[in-house]
Amino acid sequence: MERATDPWKDQLTDSQMEKLFKCLKTFMIFDPEMPLQLQLTFLYIASHDGCHKQAMEAALGYSNAAGSRNTDYLAEIHRYKNKPGLKLISKERDPSNLRRYQLVLTKSGKQLVDTLKEQLYG
Repeated sequence: MERATDPWKDQLTDSQMEKLFKCLKTFMIFDPEMPLQLQLTFLYIASHDGCHKQAMEAALGYSNAAGSRNTDYLAEIHRYKNKPGLKLISKERDPSNLRRYQLVLTKSGKQLVDTLKEQLYG
């Protein structure tokens, strides 16, 4: 006797949500356990390239410590267990105010943005 397959088990019901799913899954390439807070930080910087760190913290409701932790991880040095950062952004001193950092996409960060746009918009 042949078992019937469940037609709902893997049936696509919302193609736009699938696009978002694929985008979020893309972040797993960089870290399979990447927190949503880190993804949001990257997406904010990607949509506000060259923004000040304080502007990002205000927009996302982060403390200074959370902003530093997330931007460090996206930049050169992950502060957890001395792991390397993802190198998706760079933190550059603002020449007009050396107490501020500007957050700028790196080449790898721009490539990730292009991949995400392709997944979303085709």
